[in-house]
Amino acid sequence: MNPRTTPRTALRTRAASVRRPALLLTAGLSALSLTACGVVGAAGGDGGSASPDRNYDITVGLLLPDKDTARFEKFDRPLIESRVSSLTNKQGRVVYANAEGSKDKQSEQFRRMIADEVDVIVVDAVDSKAVAPDVEKAKAADIPVIAYDRLAEGPVDAYVSHDNELVGQVQGRALVNALGENAENSKVVMMNGAPTDPNTALFREGALDELDGKVDIAKSYDTRKWLPEVAAEHMREALKEVGAGNIAAVYSANDGMAGAVIEVLQDAGVTDLPPVTGQDADLAAVRRIVSGTQYMTVYKSFLLEATGAADMAVAKVQERSIQFDALARDVVDSPTHKDIPAMLVPVVALTRENIEATVVQDGVYTVEDICTKAYAADCAEIGLTS
Repeated sequence: MNPRTTPRTALRTRAASVRRPALLLTAGLSALSLTACGVVGAAGGDGGSASPDRNYDITVGLLLPDKDTARFEKFDRPLIESRVSSLTNKQGRVVYANAEGSKDKQSEQFRRMIADEVDVIVVDAVDSKAVAPDVEKAKAADIPVIAYDRLAEGPVDAYVSHDNELVGQVQGRALVNALGENAENSKVVMMNGAPTDPNTALFREGALDELDGKVDIAKSYDTRKWLPEVAAEHMREALKEVGAGNIAAVYSANDGMAGAVIEVLQDAGVTDLPPVTGQDADLAAVRRIVSGTQYMTVYKSFLLEATGAADMAVAKVQERSIQFDALARDVVDSPTHKDIPAMLVPVVALTRENIEATVVQDGVYTVEDICTKAYAADCAEIGLTS
């Protein structure tokens, strides 16, 4: 059975350069090193010298959606703050708010920033549709809005994210490869993200591009607010309906849900775990990959995405062309607006084989972060040593 009921989303990338045959970003980000505390220093750009005709005393409003996704507080926020400071000769500042999963709270935060007359707003929307009226209000107040990670509806000025359909393709291809010659008769459970997140449809479409006709999709779920506990409920239902011994693989759209899925499988007595995908390269997920309980995750460079958003935000305030400065090489369409300038960052399939060449080399985690006592033997097995 193929429960492909969601039509292809209206949010589409429309640039020939985006339909890349090469799916993976090579691990060449080490030149953009992170500091020991996991936060980027000044990484290129204009931060080294001030230009007298540019405005550096600027305020960037940063709205992030939740604290359940580890990357937002640990990486995205400090990276954006550091980059803004670097680009503005330490005169610019970031005003930050986290919606903690509430679209209403994010709306209040958004409107407060408009009232406080920030110079530009970078928003990762809890609900891409619900945020549109606030984007309209910012437009009326002549405040540029940069959609970050998720494409908000309304008249956004630019978008910074990843090729999100490509993320799903990487995940789906990894599962097909893991299942090998038995893929066609293998039952797969799909654990998709939140239906209010426009990226969810893109991840799913990308995954289905690889899975359709190659595996048997036994069950497919959307997961409210990406909550691991909701994913766990769905997985328990799948075990009852499909049978623990019949589930050959689980497509999980992110790492938080992957952890919940794996825990439910283990609680059900499954000792030979099926391959489970993920996304975000959370530290817990990287450790699970080292131990063999999670098959893979998608590593998306937080450094490139966050610094790209900061670059765009500062450029918009300084009235520089983001296309001319090569910050936006692509364009995307949302359900409400077309030809939105976009920066789309490549992605990497992270497995046991390339942990050192990705998150360790890029300074996201140290070997010591990953290889705690509980994982020491597994790390030694794959040659991951300090």
